[in-house]
Amino acid sequence: MKRRLSWVLLALSLTVMIAGLLIGEYRTVLEKAVTVCLDCIGIG
Repeated sequence: MKRRLSWVLLALSLTVMIAGLLIGEYRTVLEKAVTVCLDCIGIG
C-alpha cells in the first residue's frame, strides 16, 4: 500500500509540473528568482 501511494504521488507531481511548463509558469518563477537575487546583492 505504501509503495502504491509513492507512485501515485510521483505521478501527480509530474502531472502538475508538466502542466506548469505547458502554461509557461516557469517564466514567472525565473523572473522572480532573478529579481530576488539582484535585490540581494544590491544591483536591482
